[in-house]
Amino acid sequence: MWEILVPTIRIDGRPIKKRFHKVWDDKVIEITGGLTVLTPAKGAWLCPEGNLFEERMIPVRIACTRNQIEKIVSMTLEYYEQKAVLAYRVSDEVIIRYADVSN
Repeated sequence: MWEILVPTIRIDGRPIKKRFHKVWDDKVIEITGGLTVLTPAKGAWLCPEGNLFEERMIPVRIACTRNQIEKIVSMTLEYYEQKAVLAYRVSDEVIIRYADVSN
């Protein structure tokens, strides 16, 4: 299980619309089969050039492999035109149990 932080605003300060996020969601679902979007949270980070960015981020949890999250991070950098994207492993163990649909 991995978590990635998705921006709510563009570098120029314009808000990112829901329909733009929906396209990203669909791309992630295509790679992994699913995702869980959590409530946005306020964050701050200091970029290597010394600029402080304070913004709301959307934590998104994804049950996927290391290779899949690497692909998602690269896609997210490009799609949202970001300077940096943070993703981190939440857990090594994930249980997905499906109901018996033969009944």
